[in-house]
Amino acid sequence: MQDPRESAPAAAPLRHPSTTVRAIDALSDATGVLSALALIAMTSIVCFEVFSRYVLNEPTYWGTDVATYILVGMTFMGLAQAQKAGTHVQVEILVASLSKDWQRRLGLYANWLGLLFVLFTGWQMAIFNYQEFANDTRDWGLLSTPQWIPELPVSIGYAAFALAILADILRDSRAPRLSRILGPVLVVGLAAGLLYLGDRPMKIPGLRLDVGSIAVVAVFLAGVLLVNGGRMFLAVGAAVLGLGALYWASKGAPLTLVSALLVGTLLVLLVLGVRVGLTLGLVGLLGLMFLLPMPQPSVLAERSWNSVNTFTLTAVPMFVLMGALLIRSGVTTQMFDALTRWFGRTRGGVAHATIGASAVFAAVSGSSLATAATMGQVACPEMTNRGYSPRLTYGVVAAGATLGILIPPSIAMIIYGTTVGVPVTQLFIAGIIPGVLISLGFMAGVALWTVLRPAATPAGQHYPLKEKLAGTLSVLPFIVVIAVVLGSLYMGVATPTEAGGVGAAASLLICLVRGMLTPRALLDIALETVRVTSFLLLIVAGAAIMSWAFDFLRIPRTLVSTVEAAELAPWLIVLIIAAIYIVLGMFIESISMMLMTLPVTFPIIMSLGLDPIWFGVALVIMIEIGLVTPPVGIILFILRGVSGTVPLREIVFGVMPFVAILLAFQVLFYFYPALVTWLPAQIE
Repeated sequence: MQDPRESAPAAAPLRHPSTTVRAIDALSDATGVLSALALIAMTSIVCFEVFSRYVLNEPTYWGTDVATYILVGMTFMGLAQAQKAGTHVQVEILVASLSKDWQRRLGLYANWLGLLFVLFTGWQMAIFNYQEFANDTRDWGLLSTPQWIPELPVSIGYAAFALAILADILRDSRAPRLSRILGPVLVVGLAAGLLYLGDRPMKIPGLRLDVGSIAVVAVFLAGVLLVNGGRMFLAVGAAVLGLGALYWASKGAPLTLVSALLVGTLLVLLVLGVRVGLTLGLVGLLGLMFLLPMPQPSVLAERSWNSVNTFTLTAVPMFVLMGALLIRSGVTTQMFDALTRWFGRTRGGVAHATIGASAVFAAVSGSSLATAATMGQVACPEMTNRGYSPRLTYGVVAAGATLGILIPPSIAMIIYGTTVGVPVTQLFIAGIIPGVLISLGFMAGVALWTVLRPAATPAGQHYPLKEKLAGTLSVLPFIVVIAVVLGSLYMGVATPTEAGGVGAAASLLICLVRGMLTPRALLDIALETVRVTSFLLLIVAGAAIMSWAFDFLRIPRTLVSTVEAAELAPWLIVLIIAAIYIVLGMFIESISMMLMTLPVTFPIIMSLGLDPIWFGVALVIMIEIGLVTPPVGIILFILRGVSGTVPLREIVFGVMPFVAILLAFQVLFYFYPALVTWLPAQIE
């Protein structure tokens, strides 16, 4: 029978959200504020640990453990806020080409699929949490912390995340009020009731799903039917049951077929717009339930907890916080003005100043996206007002932004080092010479552009020495922050993780001295940092779940064996890997791409006998290329949004010469790896 809602004319979305949605939004705001306060507390603890150890010579026995626990709680409690703000990363290549109505429908479909993973993982996390409480499991550290305490925010965070996804579904649904009330009650209430099944739900002979798993799927599909009606129920049900049946039938199939199935599912879900972190988790969930000799749903909880419960990852939110505080202080604009005065006389001088400013900002932010957003607002208007062509203007800014994840500190290097077990300090040092060389290469590209296209750049402007010297003072805050971060790191005062906290404290002090920070502004900055951190570390957790299934199935080892048996030249294998990364970079966000591929590519690189530090830098350069390569290159869209009127085509044409420069340096670093590995070897 046809659903009556589908035969009626499409109604407009509700102007005002329902009471249920408003309540969920309030919960998301509350968990977001708690996460923001947790971020501030974590940064304070890390700074206190450095002070206590270095100044008082009395290192704490609790600082590292407590900061790590706070990171875990902040990450998962912040997921709901990130969902509400729409900051979870997705691939929009298909979504962006559709009409508004189809975008809404596909968004509902993607959110329902993502919600299934969150329900499964949240249920397993709650069971895991209860087991830790019942068994009185304690940390091995000096604190001997009962593990259920720091794990509880993970369970609560998943529950709030599920509700936030449901709120987005209800916001976009054209359903009667009764469905809007019964849907969340059914989905949330019955899912919570699954806990009574305990940690060993009853098995059903002949099926790989236990009673609890079937109950989760049944509750989930009932929610789809109640909220969105028959058509969505059929679409989502076909995806869930069809994928389950397909994976079930593939158990024991040749590894090539299984690998193709996993990769194909990953790509299809990404194209459909399922958030990247949830896509990785869904693929891992399917593998855990259907491809292994015995289903292992408990891995969902164990990996969620252990993948983020790492002190090294506390550097991620602190470096993001540091960059946000510097933007708030206003010193970024003044630094660009100072460099413009020094380069002003040179033809194309403002373009050179933009690259220099991008390199300096990259050295304190660790983020290409932050560099693009900042320099796009500061440098682009200045260059276009002075008569620079749009292509050169936005090409230079896009190229300069790629330095954000190469010049240390770098969030991408932190995650790479944590994932593969390479010292982050060595990676930071390894990025210095390549970062400087690529910056100089970009400047050479600008100089060549001015020769070949003189009309693209106006004549230089002379500034008196007095103005140059006066403007130089505005660079001092950046020099202070760089000195604090890198100085504390390389002098042994702070670890790479702690250096982020020290830099954030220095940036906060600059904001306070300049009178640019209020308590409300600090809370807003902390909230934005939480949103960015939560979606990044959700990707880390999703990748950890997926890699467990990959490793159990021995996919990486089999690929390594296949590559070795093929006896291809190492340079050809590296070329193939680079080509794959560049193609993936056209569609997938950088950190997501790195975490999805490392379980496969890193073992291959190691089998070739290549240096893991060299590969870390090479990987970052390939990620940089992906950031500025259409159709998805995220920096291109950031600059398109900043410009307001400049066509995306002009930005793409402008950045292509700099992509060629990046590729040339990638070749150079392959044939002369000492350019990457020499400096770390000297300082080690």
